[in-house]
Amino acid sequence: MSNTSIKMSKYQGLGNDYLVLDPNKNKTQLVGKRISLLCKRGFGIGADGILYGPILDGDKISVKIFNPDGSETAASGNGIRIFAKYLMDQQYVTSRNFTVYTDNGPLHVESLNDRGTECKVEMGKATFVSTEIPVTGEEREVVNEPFLFHDQLYNATCTSVGNPHCVIMMENVSKETVKDLGPYVENAPQFPNRMNLQIIKVIDRANIQMEIYERGAGYTLASGTGSCAAAAVARRLGLVDKKVNVHQPGGTIEIETMEDGTMYMIGSVEFIADLSVAEEFLS
Repeated sequence: MSNTSIKMSKYQGLGNDYLVLDPNKNKTQLVGKRISLLCKRGFGIGADGILYGPILDGDKISVKIFNPDGSETAASGNGIRIFAKYLMDQQYVTSRNFTVYTDNGPLHVESLNDRGTECKVEMGKATFVSTEIPVTGEEREVVNEPFLFHDQLYNATCTSVGNPHCVIMMENVSKETVKDLGPYVENAPQFPNRMNLQIIKVIDRANIQMEIYERGAGYTLASGTGSCAAAAVARRLGLVDKKVNVHQPGGTIEIETMEDGTMYMIGSVEFIADLSVAEEFLS
């Protein structure tokens, strides 16, 4: 048996935990079964996903983002903040302002302190156009539209902020409700690429309460892209102002929407540990 090991780092952003696997420090190939094994709580290390990077091409820094089931996703708000702190911790970047490239394009990051524990990320714009999310049927904006999930009718607004989200307004927002409804929304036939679910309650024009069920991950304590989706939907429905705090079980993420629709996300990140994983564990 080989005694070689894989070096990884673990971080969390508002209870959303990720493993960073740096290809510059490891030779291991990342495949679906290995990802799901590493992320599986009780059997592996346990995580809400893996950040594979930095992938370096001259001055360009890229990252690939994987869900705990091994599938790849184009965007993760908490993941990008975690990756930004990793880049600062490992001195891949020396400026507080830098750009990270994802499958959803470039994301501009500003660290609000020298330690990278609080970051502001430009998250792009939300789209409500069905073909861009995607949602089946004729091309339209999917705003306050009736959907049948789990034999019950819900008015939902769907949006993409680099990954797809279904947002449902509810009077009572709970972990139990989102865990019960989430699997039906994630795998509903109207959503060919599967779907993230947020159930939200607008408290006032500056505050939203949210619970999350993520495709490929399940119940989640916090979500950066989910916060963007919730803020975008509430703003589209005229219920909040341009700056809104999205309260979720892991903590609060602040979303600010510019006049042109560009969203900025501010949230905290913490380093947990550097880890050495036995290669034979993944063989």
